Amino acid sequence: MKATYKKYILEFKRPSGTSRGILNTKETWFIEIHKGTQKGVGECGILRGLSIDDRPDYEEKLQWACSNISKGLDYLLNKLVEFPSIQFGLETAFLSLNAKNSFEIFPSAFTKDETAIPINGLVWMGEKEYMKTQILEKIERGFRCIKMKIGAIDFQSEIELLKSVRKEFSPSDIELRVDANGAFAVTEALEKLKILADLQLHSIEQPIKAGQWHEMAELCNKTPLPIALDEELIGIFTVTKKQELLQTIQPQYLILKPSLVGGFQGCDTWITLAEKQNCGWWITSALESNVGLNAIAQYTFTKNSKLPQGLGTGSLYTNNVKSPLEVNNGTLKYNPSSSWRYL
Repeated sequence: MKATYKKYILEFKRPSGTSRGILNTKETWFIEIHKGTQKGVGECGILRGLSIDDRPDYEEKLQWACSNISKGLDYLLNKLVEFPSIQFGLETAFLSLNAKNSFEIFPSAFTKDETAIPINGLVWMGEKEYMKTQILEKIERGFRCIKMKIGAIDFQSEIELLKSVRKEFSPSDIELRVDANGAFAVTEALEKLKILADLQLHSIEQPIKAGQWHEMAELCNKTPLPIALDEELIGIFTVTKKQELLQTIQPQYLILKPSLVGGFQGCDTWITLAEKQNCGWWITSALESNVGLNAIAQYTFTKNSKLPQGLGTGSLYTNNVKSPLEVNNGTLKYNPSSSWRYL
């Protein structure tokens, strides 16, 4: 068994605004495992400034993983706890290696195109008119769940935007989620949550910066609007620490990104712990190419969640890997008649 990796730069169709600045490109790495005539492919992608494994020795660890590939997946996962995106890439590559079809790693009704996964339409940060245009476009394309990133323009303008949507569409027509990416100050967060709650939103992701467990716990206790933890989960490696976080904060939801929380095994652990204390969850991609998105989507379908998932990011890039994934009427579907065109 041999393994290699290669770096790939994904190029955005248009600059995309986040709380960490404007994204024009995103780097990712593809791991390939070869065994005889079989080949397995996985994706290791980091988000600069966010991923816990955004470290100078990242490529060194990728090389180490490839050099030690014959020691098996369990050994590698145990040694790479602090590199969750490499764990995710390796899990996918091993599943791909052993699959009948290297890109169909969790065969299901989803990969047979018998059913689709409901997803949210993501509205990127930007000027008010640009954000409004995105919202209308998503609704026209059949999305029934819109997720809007907030914290880039002034709060009042964001409220006006959300109000304009609510004026035309009731909660039964359109589900609205917002993602603050930690933008609110602790002192003002509860008041802002009360204002947002009046708009009958589904939830808000990460209202305050991660790492403030007791402040977040107080917010989750008093909030009129369900809170979902996202960045808060990054860098929490042990089961004991995960339990401590959930028991301390007692959030309403978790957002699980396999590349940030240790792949499928990491997600499985969080889901098990969350369900024990009646905490909801959904799964989101982290701007992976279609290789990573495909793996996450197939895994997500097996978890039988009824909530819209955050999986519609495959169309962001000019140079994405061609895949059978399609966004159609607010859902992600797998079209088996479309072929893969991997690098």
